[in-house]
Amino acid sequence: MTGSGPGGAVTRHDIDDAIGVHRRPRTSPYARRVAAELDVDVRGLRGSGVDGMIVAADVEAAARSAAGKPRAEASPRDRLAAQQHATAVLMTRSKREIPHYHLQTDIDLTRATAWLEQHNHERPIKTRVLPAALLLKAVATAARDVPDVNGHWTDGAFRPSSQVRLGVAISLRGGGLIAPAITDADQRSVDELMASLRELISAARAGTLRSSQMVDPTITVTNLGDRGAKAVFGVIYPPQVALVGFGRISERPWTTGGTVGARVGVTATLAGDHRVSDGHRGGRYLAVVDRLLQEPEKL
Repeated sequence: MTGSGPGGAVTRHDIDDAIGVHRRPRTSPYARRVAAELDVDVRGLRGSGVDGMIVAADVEAAARSAAGKPRAEASPRDRLAAQQHATAVLMTRSKREIPHYHLQTDIDLTRATAWLEQHNHERPIKTRVLPAALLLKAVATAARDVPDVNGHWTDGAFRPSSQVRLGVAISLRGGGLIAPAITDADQRSVDELMASLRELISAARAGTLRSSQMVDPTITVTNLGDRGAKAVFGVIYPPQVALVGFGRISERPWTTGGTVGARVGVTATLAGDHRVSDGHRGGRYLAVVDRLLQEPEKL
């Protein structure tokens, strides 16, 4: 009798499969602790670690996915409570375990807003591109160029991602926060990102997010400009290693070539994980975001 083990020998897993025994999946110690905190049953998860091991990122993704999926038997209040609980646990662990550093810069959006005005000329209101889409595009493109901010810290090591899955923090009408993702955000046009953003906001607030939108982001953006905040210093969503924040877009005094004048600007911030990057690399990332927004026609 042959099997899949070394040299064709029958392994214990072969016997288990033959008699229908399903053992508890291999899970890292840290992932087991996270699963206990988030009340996630690891038996239904597929591991992304070495040899299929379930790691913390798998558990966290499952928790966020479950929080974003409406259940027929659950009331809206129950679903909101589940979302708030998952967010509270993750944010508490983030502040406890991630050595945050924060950077801030002001970005001149005068050219970007002028380009948007021209881009939206004679377009119906429903298809116009808002400044938020340009900001998302710049964040995603810069994340591809500065990979230290794009990926996950899992089981004691940073794993950069070859794909930019851009999380978008969305406030829910009844309270709470959820951050679904736009996959391949760096590859999408500004118009495509605008359409995706509208769809995400609508689905998140209606409780109809698809599984493809609840994949684990590799970097997240939070934008509180519509709430009047000048700047936001965010908390990183584990297992991610960076979060970008934007405040309100407004006219402000700006010095250009020794002359002070009124320019349209926004304050951008970066929350970074000091285990992966530092102020030098974080500053480089924000500089790339700034540079990209000075040439909006190329985004």
